[in-house]
Amino acid sequence: MESVFEIIAEPNRRAILSLLAGAEQSVGDIERRLRMPQPTVSKHLRVLRDAGIVSSTVDAQRRLYRLQPGPLQEVDAWLAQFRRFWSAHIDALERHLNRMDRDRMDRRAPDKKKTSTRKTGGRSRP
Repeated sequence: MESVFEIIAEPNRRAILSLLAGAEQSVGDIERRLRMPQPTVSKHLRVLRDAGIVSSTVDAQRRLYRLQPGPLQEVDAWLAQFRRFWSAHIDALERHLNRMDRDRMDRRAPDKKKTSTRKTGGRSRP
């Protein structure tokens, strides 16, 4: 049996998982959204279902697939050792975006302080 890592190493399977992370999907929905032929989608869904990463239910004439995150906990546990590196980069990105936001607001602030008055005959007019 393949490990979860081997299963998700395949790009089409990762694309299917990304779709299913948002909402359950039918085979037809996955075909259309990923522009994959039905046999290819079915083959990948079978691998994912056999590994317990997705489950399916029958709804009238279609089969709906949904993500089962349990088996992905192995991947999550392995990635935990790397999160400290991401946190530093994400924190730096957040600081950078905050600075950009402040700079943009500072540039806008003088525009708000300007008044649109014209001097005519010693009086100002709005």
